[in-house]
Amino acid sequence: MTPSDYVLRDLEVPPPVIDVPDDYLHADQSLWSWFVTTDHKRIGILYLVSITGFFILGSIAAGLVRLSLVVPDGEIFTNDVYNRLFTLHGVIMVWFFLVPSIPNTLGNFLLPLMIGAKDLAFPRLNLLSWYIFMGASLFTVFVMVWGGVDTGWTFYTPLSTQYSNGWVLAAVFGVIMVGFSSILTGLNFVVTTHKLRAPGMTWFRLPLFVWGNYATSLILVLATPVLTIAMILLFVERAFGLAIFDPDHGGDPVLFQHLFWFYSHPVVYVMVLPGMGVMSELVTAFAYKKIFGYKFIAFSSLGIAAIGFFVWGHHMFYNGESPYAGLTFSLMSFIVAVPSAIKVYNWAATIYKGEIRLDTPMLYAMGWIGLFVIGGVTGLMLASTALDGHVHDTYFVVAHFHYIMVGATVVAFLGGIHFWWPKITGRMYSEPWGRVSALLMFIGFNMTFLPQYVLGYLGMPRRYHVYPPAFQPLNVLSSAGAVVLAAAYIFPMVYLIYSLWYGERAGPNPWEAKGLEWTVPSPPPKHNFETIPTVDFEPYDYPNVIPEA
Repeated sequence: MTPSDYVLRDLEVPPPVIDVPDDYLHADQSLWSWFVTTDHKRIGILYLVSITGFFILGSIAAGLVRLSLVVPDGEIFTNDVYNRLFTLHGVIMVWFFLVPSIPNTLGNFLLPLMIGAKDLAFPRLNLLSWYIFMGASLFTVFVMVWGGVDTGWTFYTPLSTQYSNGWVLAAVFGVIMVGFSSILTGLNFVVTTHKLRAPGMTWFRLPLFVWGNYATSLILVLATPVLTIAMILLFVERAFGLAIFDPDHGGDPVLFQHLFWFYSHPVVYVMVLPGMGVMSELVTAFAYKKIFGYKFIAFSSLGIAAIGFFVWGHHMFYNGESPYAGLTFSLMSFIVAVPSAIKVYNWAATIYKGEIRLDTPMLYAMGWIGLFVIGGVTGLMLASTALDGHVHDTYFVVAHFHYIMVGATVVAFLGGIHFWWPKITGRMYSEPWGRVSALLMFIGFNMTFLPQYVLGYLGMPRRYHVYPPAFQPLNVLSSAGAVVLAAAYIFPMVYLIYSLWYGERAGPNPWEAKGLEWTVPSPPPKHNFETIPTVDFEPYDYPNVIPEA
């Protein structure tokens, strides 16, 4: 070796060290890595993208329904097209958005982080649940868009078994398969909560969001098989002519309603309970005050889940059940309202004398409480057998349903997305635009659905697009509100996506909130924690003063 070789060797510059982030978003950026991931955080993002797409499609169908109702004579769409539109809207929104909205997105992402685990108990089962959900959902949506289904989202017999078109069988099969995805997710959450809590994370140190998802998971595991049985029986009767629900051959159409609502009333709380868990996190964080009555809120979640199984008959006061059964279900409907009221009172007590910060998540939370109270009070009105006789099958029921489902679930979903967005993405969004979207949501929602309470009380039946001209002003107001509501949905999509590239970088805890998820970097590492943490603090242990900015 010549002296020049030594010189050249000594002058060699070592290759630069590239600092590759170890967070879950950048650990492996290939598209294939997302489709085979078992990371609960990435699966939560997969669900988020999926249900957002279904939400857009369901919202388009709802917009077309409201467009049809602008005129009283049904000139815009034929009867058949209108029936297919509101069925498409209902099926997509209930089973492909509302049921999986918070548990499968925020629940998937946050549950292990909140309890100090590195993942869910069954990571591969978690990925399988997403594939089942996507396969069944895309199949059902294709069937309903291509062929059309006109039964409504409830698939009531004998319409679904005898009189509607042949695409009902395919749609029912898709709904059956989606149920298996819900069962797998619920089972995963229950086992994870029982077995993977960090040392010191006792049951009464669990975040209330975890309590809400735990109660929801119990409902999913116990109630979804009943819907599966009902849908299989419907499928068998339609496909093979067995007389299960056909009264002409000894069947009973009311039996289907019993089976359907035994699932579908508890599943209302599948949509609402996770939203209540989100509200508990938002209220305590932005009041900067320890939650009032922690154990009452935790037990009320379990109470709602348990009592919800005994309320299904209040949908059937005038469908042939005995007056004694109607009285019993009416009483149970009033009882199930008690745990919900406990939560509202405890949130109000938490806000009282708190150091309130009116950031975007808190605006969503306060709007949620107002909408939920209206929906809850009108639910008690429907639980009264006498009043229900007047407004049964009218737009009063539609308005109540949407105040609970959209007002409670969608608003809570958006509030939770805004709260945990810095943790999920590591980026902050535009706070002024967030406040505008929260305000538009509250205004647009009430413009859309408050008139429907009046329409229903005046006697306008639901699922009709031909109505007396006297109802047109309120229908026009409701449709105008739907335009405002659409803007409230579009704005967050725009500025949240924009923030992915241009948002200010978020620290580990931009809200000064409490909980294990706020102790890890934003976005979190691939395996959440380097070592499993030991929990030695009480939940929501806030001081009584707000920290300095």
